[in-house]
Amino acid sequence: MTILDDLRWRGLVADCTDLDALTKRIAEGPITLYCGFDPTADSLHVGNLVPLLALRRFQQQGHRPIALAGGATGMVGDPSGKSAERNLQTPDQVEHNIARIREQLTKFLDFSAAGNPARLVNNHDWTAPVSILDFLRDIGKHISVNSMVAKESVRSRMDDREAGISFTEFTYMLLQGFDFYHLRKTYDCELQIGATDQWGNITVGTELTRKKLGATVWGLVFPLLTKADGSKYGKTATGTVWLDPKRTSPYRFYQFFINTDDADVVKLLKTLTFLSAEEVTALEKEVQAKPAARTAQKTLAREMTALVHGPDRLAGAIKASEVLFGGSIEGLSAEDFQDVAAEAPNQDIEKSKLEAAGTPLIDLLVSSGLCPSKGQARKDLEGGGIYVNNVRVGGITRAVSTADLLFGAYVLLRKGRRTYAVLRAV
Repeated sequence: MTILDDLRWRGLVADCTDLDALTKRIAEGPITLYCGFDPTADSLHVGNLVPLLALRRFQQQGHRPIALAGGATGMVGDPSGKSAERNLQTPDQVEHNIARIREQLTKFLDFSAAGNPARLVNNHDWTAPVSILDFLRDIGKHISVNSMVAKESVRSRMDDREAGISFTEFTYMLLQGFDFYHLRKTYDCELQIGATDQWGNITVGTELTRKKLGATVWGLVFPLLTKADGSKYGKTATGTVWLDPKRTSPYRFYQFFINTDDADVVKLLKTLTFLSAEEVTALEKEVQAKPAARTAQKTLAREMTALVHGPDRLAGAIKASEVLFGGSIEGLSAEDFQDVAAEAPNQDIEKSKLEAAGTPLIDLLVSSGLCPSKGQARKDLEGGGIYVNNVRVGGITRAVSTADLLFGAYVLLRKGRRTYAVLRAV
């Protein structure tokens, strides 16, 4: 399949400024394209993966991708999809976020590929040197206010008299349009991609480039990543699912995809993985025939965790999952144990209390909250329902000592199948 055929099959073609002309242009040979990522946080999130992986799909088929970090546009704030003004970030915040996002972008694209290496640019480099007067004369002059007001991102805010839209955010689309014009002039970039909420901004760029350079460029947008019920994908009860392992651990990232609904999993396999049509079709049949096995969800979780965090952290996430379902702790790294510890109540205990003979397990079951009383703790021990480091305890006289410490600092207590507590020796 051509890249456009592949995107269609994956359900990733929502709209295009001229799909027939773009199809013809791509048939003639490799094209240079770009996608922008504003530094609104110090990490990208799951929702950013669709356009980011699209850049990778294009590169795999021989095209030349440009990833744009929005050092300039991030100072202004995109009104698209927002019902109120963004809080403006300081230059230091933007610079910090840009540095972190740059690191993530380089993980997904090949910057040393022979023939079509990816390129990473920052729009602050060409925007900052331009004076406000030059920008108004050379850029603003070519875009009518009428067309700007007609954009959905602006019109929806203008209809809300309480929220409204500032002149700052109103002009955001001019900055993005300037990016496209600059990239066309400098790198012969002919295509901009993004989610559907970027349609208004992208079309400003195509119009500006046509008027300033007399050149034809295209815009291609993908559907926003949503669940079957229409809600935004990439959000959980505890917040956004980030690509940075410090913000969303590989274990939680893995579990996020494991918990995908049957109604969403096939769509996500198409939009987020690089599995072939044959592989996805086979998994779709598994969902229909054996939904309880959750084979598709496990495949999705493995593919995404390996892609974002690497095979080692995938192995750790799988191991952490097994531990939290009662599996052996043997082979679990200290880093991945932190993911296990994060899923259970934690309590500090003086290390001196674990030295020599240690502390009776009965006392620790009560102090950790796993058992309401010593009497109940004894009953649970006698019934074989208590585990230390996922090993069943055989009697009520068991004590916990420094010999039980994992990684020199932790003890994992478990009651029944899934009730945990972590003791941290301090």
